[in-house]
Amino acid sequence: AGASRPGLRGGTMETVNPLKPAEPRDRKLSIHVVTWNVASAAPPLDLDHLLQLDKQDPNLDMYVIGLQEMSRGILSLLSDTAFEDPWSSFFMDVLSPLSFVKVSSVRMQGLLLLVFAKCQHLPFIQILSAKSTPTGLFGYWGNKGGVNICLKLYGYYVSIINCHLPPHLANNDQRLEHFDWILEMQNFEGPDIPNILDHDLIIWFGDMNFRIEDFGLHFVREAVKSQCYSDLWEKDQLSIAKRYDTLLREFQEGPLLFPPTYKFDKNSNNYDTSEKKRKPAWTDRILWRLKRQPHTDSCTPRRPAPHLSLSLRSYISHMMYTISDHKPVTGTFDLELKPLVSVPLISLMPEGLWTMENALLINYSFTPDFPSSPWDWIGLYKVGFRHINDYVSYVWVRDNQVSFNDRLNQVYINISDIPETEDQFLLCYYSNSLHSVVGISNPFKIQPQAFLEEDPLGEVQPQI
Repeated sequence: AGASRPGLRGGTMETVNPLKPAEPRDRKLSIHVVTWNVASAAPPLDLDHLLQLDKQDPNLDMYVIGLQEMSRGILSLLSDTAFEDPWSSFFMDVLSPLSFVKVSSVRMQGLLLLVFAKCQHLPFIQILSAKSTPTGLFGYWGNKGGVNICLKLYGYYVSIINCHLPPHLANNDQRLEHFDWILEMQNFEGPDIPNILDHDLIIWFGDMNFRIEDFGLHFVREAVKSQCYSDLWEKDQLSIAKRYDTLLREFQEGPLLFPPTYKFDKNSNNYDTSEKKRKPAWTDRILWRLKRQPHTDSCTPRRPAPHLSLSLRSYISHMMYTISDHKPVTGTFDLELKPLVSVPLISLMPEGLWTMENALLINYSFTPDFPSSPWDWIGLYKVGFRHINDYVSYVWVRDNQVSFNDRLNQVYINISDIPETEDQFLLCYYSNSLHSVVGISNPFKIQPQAFLEEDPLGEVQPQI
């Protein structure tokens, strides 16, 4: 292919024959959400507990990871622009061997949002938007604000927001204003994407910086020490705001059954011993909002959409991590849905024979409504790849087309530059129109040339 190297974000897809559509069945997806103000620290050596990897069977389908206060010095930002930042690289290194692929990411100075998903779900994830909303210095500086990824998950609209709101006890009104402003700025390109408040699910989390009012430092610390958290909940600014703020009231949160996550002396579990001696507070929070059906009359309450429900499995802090003055918080959710999309747009399969020298023939078929483009491409990946740019080789679909019809298409990919290896590979079809991977093959092996044998007709056959 003579065109420029592709480098776009996207997901991946399992092989399903579109000619034999299966009846959609209910799915349960387990989503693990992480929020952590890392206070410019580098990743520690072990984050298994944070990611639930120390459990025998974590049974997770997606990771949503939001960090605040990543190192944002000019040298760090320039380095992260040219290369993956250390935190993204760490999570990809840990999760890719477990078949998680980075679907999308967005960064604004110290804010970072990452979304990972298991391969079998990637065909049904379409990234619609990844954007940032600065609120620092009257909206011109990104030290505070929110980063958002909007996607379609099995046909449902899902918005994910990681935020960092203004600090200090006295700035509660400003926090609420920034919360509203971030929501108002979520206008999406394209006529088919609804307003964010019409999305089926919003997951909103981050360092929201809400504090505990009225009580003095000694009372708060004694309440935390004796685990009398209920005494503090009534004075938590976010809990108070949810009682009178119409929009905030629509967001749900799990019970705060863990100690306040701010502010700690670094490298310890001791609350702030500096001269400022800040009161402990639950600054790090995870909220969610399900779209409600309009009620039919004034006496009928609005209900969640009948084909989508979310339940909270756990909502905890992780006291063992001490690199920051904040403790990380995680929420694990079970999302139950009836898929609105149950058949991949593209079915990919490598052909069983070499029919051209040094070329792997690829068959693919697509559904009638697939918006094909001359800029679509197919990538060859090793199983366990980290993200969509992690291909071994690629080919532009139209450039290397062998045959084309309404039901079955064939292209070839040159394998002369592929090292001889026993690794397993995957083929992924990237749609330029949808900005996502819309097809993935089953794993296969490309046997080294030494293992190729001639058949009785004298033709060389690979073992795929």
